[in-house]
Amino acid sequence: MTKVLYPGSFNPITKGHMNIIDQASELFDEVVIAVLQNTLKKVGLFTLEERAEMIKELYKEKKNIRVIVSTDAAVDVALSHNCKAIVRGLRSLSDYDFEVQLQQMNKEISDNQINTICLFADKEYQFISSSMVKEIHNLGKDISKYVAPLVQERIESKKEHV
Repeated sequence: MTKVLYPGSFNPITKGHMNIIDQASELFDEVVIAVLQNTLKKVGLFTLEERAEMIKELYKEKKNIRVIVSTDAAVDVALSHNCKAIVRGLRSLSDYDFEVQLQQMNKEISDNQINTICLFADKEYQFISSSMVKEIHNLGKDISKYVAPLVQERIESKKEHV
């Protein structure tokens, strides 16, 4: 059984993330989605648990997708869940440069146990990021092209309660 980890902050999960998850779920026996806190960014819109709950809801029909929450490093999560590799999504050349560095570091700190597999987002999703979605939403613009309806509802609900 080939199990891979797809780590991210998913704050919020976008159609770009979902495109990578869908691709990975077709290629591998199991995809473990790890909702992590990016230590370089502020806490953000949703808690780790809220993000995980949304992703679980979005993928409740997919039997080969599991969602977890962790505060550990992605490489440690991959090792602890017996994943063969970490899946990363690529949107642009700037993503590539960052991902090369990250994969080299992950391979080094895992004693060559964890590889990285990069999947390319389909062209209609290559420009979408969680930060961009939050910015567009804060400007009062429609985000329905960038996130699933469930996610849009949750974002709207957060705004109403702030």
